Order: sequence, then C-alpha cells, then structure tokens
Amino acid sequence: MKLRKKSVGLLAAAFAATMLMSGCGQVKIGYIEGSRVMQEAPQVKSLVDEGNQKINEAREEAQKSLQDNPDMSQEDAQKTQAEAQRKMASLNQSYQMQLQQKVSAALQDIAKEKKLDVVVDSEKEQPTALMGCVDVTDDVIAKLQ
Repeated sequence: MKLRKKSVGLLAAAFAATMLMSGCGQVKIGYIEGSRVMQEAPQVKSLVDEGNQKINEAREEAQKSLQDNPDMSQEDAQKTQAEAQRKMASLNQSYQMQLQQKVSAALQDIAKEKKLDVVVDSEKEQPTALMGCVDVTDDVIAKLQ
C-alpha cells in the first residue's frame, strides 16, 4: 500500500514537472522604456502638468497666507507650512496613483493584444531586458494619446 502511494506521488510529481518544463520556452516578454513613456505620452504629460499646477497653487496659497499675516506667530507659521506640505504631498501621491493606473491599464491592453506574459521596464542606463523581448514602448505611448 505504501509503495502504491509513493508511485502515485512520483507519477504526479513527474507529470507536474513535465507540464512546467513544457511551458518554460513559451514565455513572451515585452519591455518599455519608462522614461520615454513619461516624456512622450500625451495623457501622461497632461496629468503631470495638471499635478504640478495644483502643487504650485498649494505652495503659492501657503506663501500668500504667510505674507498676508506678517505678525503671525512662529508656531502658526510652522503649522501653515506643515499643512501646505501635507497638502502638496497628498496631491503628489494622488497624481502618482492616477498616473500609475493609466500606464498600468495601457500596459495591460498592450500585453493582451500582443499576447505577452510579462512586460518589464528597461531603461537605457540599466536595462532589465537585454534580448529576446518585444519593445512595446511606442504602443504604450500610442495608447496614451
């Protein structure tokens, strides 16, 4: 009885190993140059510009508040600055999340269209993908028009 359980276990392990080995050579990998997407994709550029504008407005609002109240106590001035920094950090985080969602959605669509299993970011300075990959940078930029 124990021998039969071992045989069944070995057969199952051999089958699983065969299935894994057969799929290893069929992985399709794509790559993007993230910096190009950030610089060239219109949706990305407009979102970055909008975020920068909102952050600058928050900074100017805090500076104006400090200038309009020259006899503000040191403690109140520090509170105003801290509040402005929190607001700017919150705006930055919000726009970063929106940006990530847009790029991620575009990447998912391109990966489906091109039947890619993996897409990596491959910068020129420190490339992740060296060979055997499909460059989908232009496709992502086109998707974010």
